[in-house]
Amino acid sequence: MTSPLVLGVLVSGSGTNLQAVIDAVASGRLRATIGVVLSNVATAKGLDRARAAGIPTVALDHKAHASREAFDGAVVEVLRAHGVSCVVLAGFMRIITATLLDAFPQRVLNIHPSLLPAFPGVRAQAQALDYGVRISGCTVHLVDGGMDTGPILAQAAVPVLDGDTADTLRDRILVKEHELLPEVLQWIADGRVEVLADERGGRPRIRISDAPR
Repeated sequence: MTSPLVLGVLVSGSGTNLQAVIDAVASGRLRATIGVVLSNVATAKGLDRARAAGIPTVALDHKAHASREAFDGAVVEVLRAHGVSCVVLAGFMRIITATLLDAFPQRVLNIHPSLLPAFPGVRAQAQALDYGVRISGCTVHLVDGGMDTGPILAQAAVPVLDGDTADTLRDRILVKEHELLPEVLQWIADGRVEVLADERGGRPRIRISDAPR
């Protein structure tokens, strides 16, 4: 029997993926609770979405901290105070450090608007268009010390259409993001996700079991 999944969601902007998680919890599709929503931007719309759903919110100004590590330390304190067991980066525009990763080992997730390892970092949709790919999509992955390099949990493909702009492609990818992120979180809530160390010291591998444990 797995412990109840308590999410801490980190946002910097509009929070549409946060809203997808809120809606999935409310409908029962995701059996978890959201312990707190934290943002480094006090005016982020994601905080408004959380407040509307009755979820605790915290705004922390990263500029008020001497280093990335100091800021992440403050984030960890907030997450632990709210009983968080899994951290979700949902449009959180900060590079996180080992201070946060070590506090929640193999329990920090990110959703990225490309089929990683292609087009990491910012402007992924524009990168895809510039490269001329015919298929893009989104990836949910565990976060490690690199830029969108962590072990991949799940991906969803989105065709690139003639006449697409970065904005139109972004909007269609977002539809898939909103479906994929709650689904993967439910896998974690069911105890179906296992992180396996590579015997040769390489990248960890992910195994998704067919049934809850």
